[in-house]
Amino acid sequence: MTMLRWSWVAALSAVLISVASPAHAEPQHGIAMRGAPALPADYAHFPYANPDAPKGGRLVYGVLGSFDDLNPFDLKSIRTGGRGIWDPVFGNLVIESLLQRSRDEPFTLYGHLAEKVDMAEDRKSIEFFMNPKAKFADGQPVTVDDVIFTFELLGEKGRPPYNSRMKAVEKMEKTGDNSVKLTFNDRASRETPMLFGLMPVLPKHATDVEKFGESNIEPPLGSGPYTVSEVKPGERITYQRNPDYWAKDEPQMKGFHNFDTVRVDYYRNGTAQFEAFKKGLFEIYPEGSPAKWRTAYDFPAVTNGDVVKEEFAKKTPSGMLGFVFNTRRKPFDNRNVRKALAMLFDFEWANENLFFGAYTRTSSYWQNSPLSSLGRPASEAEKAILAPFPDAVSADVLDGTYTAPISDGSGFDRKLLRAALGILRGEGFKLVEGKLVGPDGKQLSMEMLLAGDSNISGADVERLALSYKESAGKLGIDVQPRSVDDAQYQARKGSFEFDLIVASYSSSLSPGAEQSYRWGSQSKSIEGSFNFAGTAEPAIDAAIETLLAARTEEEYVAAVRVYDRLLISGHYVIPLYHLGQRFVARRTSVSRPDAEPLYGPQYPTWWSTEEVK
Repeated sequence: MTMLRWSWVAALSAVLISVASPAHAEPQHGIAMRGAPALPADYAHFPYANPDAPKGGRLVYGVLGSFDDLNPFDLKSIRTGGRGIWDPVFGNLVIESLLQRSRDEPFTLYGHLAEKVDMAEDRKSIEFFMNPKAKFADGQPVTVDDVIFTFELLGEKGRPPYNSRMKAVEKMEKTGDNSVKLTFNDRASRETPMLFGLMPVLPKHATDVEKFGESNIEPPLGSGPYTVSEVKPGERITYQRNPDYWAKDEPQMKGFHNFDTVRVDYYRNGTAQFEAFKKGLFEIYPEGSPAKWRTAYDFPAVTNGDVVKEEFAKKTPSGMLGFVFNTRRKPFDNRNVRKALAMLFDFEWANENLFFGAYTRTSSYWQNSPLSSLGRPASEAEKAILAPFPDAVSADVLDGTYTAPISDGSGFDRKLLRAALGILRGEGFKLVEGKLVGPDGKQLSMEMLLAGDSNISGADVERLALSYKESAGKLGIDVQPRSVDDAQYQARKGSFEFDLIVASYSSSLSPGAEQSYRWGSQSKSIEGSFNFAGTAEPAIDAAIETLLAARTEEEYVAAVRVYDRLLISGHYVIPLYHLGQRFVARRTSVSRPDAEPLYGPQYPTWWSTEEVK
């Protein structure tokens, strides 16, 4: 067995222990989705943070898009919310959660605003014990009343998933001056109490309930390490480190948030963003294109050593990057049509001619991990889960022989074209004067709504769309790639006004409740949800429920593999590709810890190398 394979087994074994969480005589310093936290109660700091990192200096991020809202929790903020206030990448700079997640473990939470926690063995309740040191930036303590106020407010006026989480709460009660307990109803899963540990806490005394759902660029008050010092709507947000931050010496924050100033600058397109990085206008640039990584980094700052290029090996599953069909629209509601259309993407030609052969084709949502169904026949446990849904999984996916279509790389693979055409003819399509006409008598036409994200550049998206347009055109299909600015893209994506979009679905070693908002029927019609494909399949809902209810390693792995098989068989996505590395370029004015955690580089642990004046 290779070292890589061994690392996967070790990581999965750490999170998937085949016993339920034990009952505790007293509150604990942390909780894990499965098994126990890796760090003891007296841990000094997270292993991927440098507790001796110097403090001072300035860090500037450059991001795409715009913003007109500094409230991360209302529906409007899904589209144009300001980065950094509450941010999984840049850190929760202003508003914080009850517990702190370790990025070196699949799903483990340690004490933060709540210093300790007591989760029932059956996961039917959880009790949080507030840290008496915790306070907001105005000096007011973070209390149980703030927790209850926040949860009730988000339940009434918050955006998904925060509003829907409250539907799983049967009772919320103040159990003491310093503690609050949530008891869950039948809507809750085994992951539900963990998710409440990641809920934010807002100040009751400084939150305007009446205006909560409105777009707002007023700097919010939080308990985090920074306060908002300047806002230029649509252009930039500047954060200033709070010298009185309550958790600066707590173990979960040792080595974090080392810059005196953090600024987020916005750019309208990828070209402007990259040119700004080249000029030194911001410090960190995650690169999504291996072709660009090889060819575009010959500017002076690289050659003179002011910019360094770093590659980080991925330790998590591949995820899925692809063109997503909107099954709310015809003919994309037909699985066979989607299958045929997906066959027309010539990955082999695109990879060689556009990307120097740098990519690997993605065939599974959890590829390169033990959770993937790829190359694995379904076990008896999996077959039992699928028994009520005999036609939900394709035969080749069930027996483990499936891979995404492989072309001859010529750009004109007649065998694949004939196979796709045969499927489409079986669904009532026919060629009429060089056009593929459907049962409605109209040419099959589809708009591909395009925009880049952190996993793929806008230029690469356009190249892939044009490649697909040419390939599909050989069967008389009219493909219309349409590039739009980020604001329009987010608006149309949020209201499901598209035929196809490019989207990336991250994958972890601990998939859970977030899957309901990506693929569950409950999220199909919720504006702003991540169910881009519009899926509402009983088999998918059942698989999600099963993985959430799993107690043992065997049950959990079987459920996730079933789920993977269902998504693959549904052909909801034209799979694109993935890399085995993360590419990050950074100015030498910033540095980072040597340790590389499970979830990759963590920017909140980086620091300035420039002498602080």
